Amino acid sequence: MKKSIILIACFCLTFTIVSGQSKTVEKLKEYEKTLRTIDAQSINGENELERRNSTYNFIKTLVTALKLPGSYNYPFDSLKTIAITKDPENKFRIFSWLFANDDGTYRYYGAIQMNNPKQLELYPLKDYTDFINNLSDTITSNENWVGAQYYQIIPPSNSNDPYLLLGWKGNDQKSSMRVIEPLTISEGKITMGAPVLQDSTGKHLNRMVFEYSKSASMMLKYIPSKKWIVFDHLVPSDKSKTGHYEYYGPDLSYDGLKYEKGKWVYMNNINLTNEASVADELFNDPKKLANPQGTPAKRGKN
Repeated sequence: MKKSIILIACFCLTFTIVSGQSKTVEKLKEYEKTLRTIDAQSINGENELERRNSTYNFIKTLVTALKLPGSYNYPFDSLKTIAITKDPENKFRIFSWLFANDDGTYRYYGAIQMNNPKQLELYPLKDYTDFINNLSDTITSNENWVGAQYYQIIPPSNSNDPYLLLGWKGNDQKSSMRVIEPLTISEGKITMGAPVLQDSTGKHLNRMVFEYSKSASMMLKYIPSKKWIVFDHLVPSDKSKTGHYEYYGPDLSYDGLKYEKGKWVYMNNINLTNEASVADELFNDPKKLANPQGTPAKRGKN
């Protein structure tokens, strides 16, 4: 009799848990529908003020949804205008998206959600780009963030290394950027930037920023099998445009960074054609990826 009572109790408890999880998922689906509607308004609003107000409403609604238990595992995959990128180690995920201003510039919004099953642990990302004089040399936090839309997270090779975030950053009407952003999360503190990235001169930077013509497209991608970050080599359209990055674009050669003892060392003129595994990993099947090479086919231009 006691065994029967215990089995019934276990069944009732399991049913209650599953029922509760099902109700939460349904609530999250409703929030997702609402977010899609608000997001459409933030893109298609008649003027910048209307679109901005919709963006603020979107943020409030998203935070409310994330407060629900189990929200970390909910994909929100119908929200096509924001990037939701998960850490390969499943410790956190990043929401990031952009707002296109009428003057051709952009403002970025985002948040880091930790995988905390007990409560919502969320760090807002506040775009501070306009107040940072040197993007490559400045160490920041989530409160004074160099805004970007992230599409790949590189986990640390050892406990002392930062994560690296690969992102796209629309700049203005003339140029776009790609960004390699070191990220450290420690004791509830977010640090963005670390002197682990070497440039072509041998100097170590806190973050790496590539600027190029708005009409061009740049590849920046991590190759896990080699521990390489590879990217297009950018050159000006002619020598007279040197230093004017709105005239820069790929020249069909590739450079990169390779991991060595906690640093990412610069590699010039990588011959990818002789690296079959790298070439395979660089290929993006258009049937599998709606957003090839991480380029945001979303708000604004690339």
